Amino acid sequence: MRELTQEKIAFIKNIANDVREEVIKMLAEAGSGHSAGPLGMADIFAAMYFHILNHDPKDPLWEDRDRLVLSNGHICPVLYATLAFAGYMPLKELKTLRKLNSRLQGHPHRASTPGVETTSGPLGSGLSQSIGIALSAKLDNKKYQTYCLMSDGEHNEGNTWEAIMFAGKMKLNNVTAIIDRNNIQIDGFTENVMPIEPLRDKYEAFNWHVLEIDGHNIYEIIAAATEAKAIYEKPTVIIAHTIPGRGVSFMEKNYLWHGKPPTIQEAKVALDELKKFRTK
Repeated sequence: MRELTQEKIAFIKNIANDVREEVIKMLAEAGSGHSAGPLGMADIFAAMYFHILNHDPKDPLWEDRDRLVLSNGHICPVLYATLAFAGYMPLKELKTLRKLNSRLQGHPHRASTPGVETTSGPLGSGLSQSIGIALSAKLDNKKYQTYCLMSDGEHNEGNTWEAIMFAGKMKLNNVTAIIDRNNIQIDGFTENVMPIEPLRDKYEAFNWHVLEIDGHNIYEIIAAATEAKAIYEKPTVIIAHTIPGRGVSFMEKNYLWHGKPPTIQEAKVALDELKKFRTK
């Protein structure tokens, strides 16, 4: 992994804020979509595409690229915006989110959008998809890593736990799951809807290496991904504690923003607040 300097950390923080601003603009333009999750995951996506991943925007299907699978596809605005800043598509295309004939649908579609590894929709499928990719890499003696970005809410799904159990059995050290532990889902707080704690203990019981981080701390995100690559005997899960709606005061920690976009006026207020997040 490339050297991490204070200048690089500041650069990634600003990219994350650029992504947040574009997410707000995209959602306001579309008039539909999810706000809280994309804003909360911007730091992780920026760290992935601007430091952690081995990838090439000029060759999205490069055989030896690292794979990033987005399991909770409804937060795709953060993926699209990050891909655009990384060079996979023009920034102006972001305004087509959820529009007729757009490549940027409400859930990612692999066949139409460069940089998108899998098509998502039903929650809980991403880890199983990632395991298939990781197993393929093992069979082909490939060294690329597979990263599965997941929601905490999708741990209500039974097939998620089947995948967790299988990956632990197969000792898939080439797959790293990153959980957006923001504690909300569409109907309320996760521990009220269907408690998933103790999450760490459950993963450890299924033979996973578990790390817990502040999902807004760029250094911790990158350090955890680096440690995951050094674990040889089991898969790794990074439980990233995040604030849903990060950077926008009226959205932060409010589950009602899980699945709705800002109005034009709310977007203006949000963009003004996000200016304060920029690193000088």
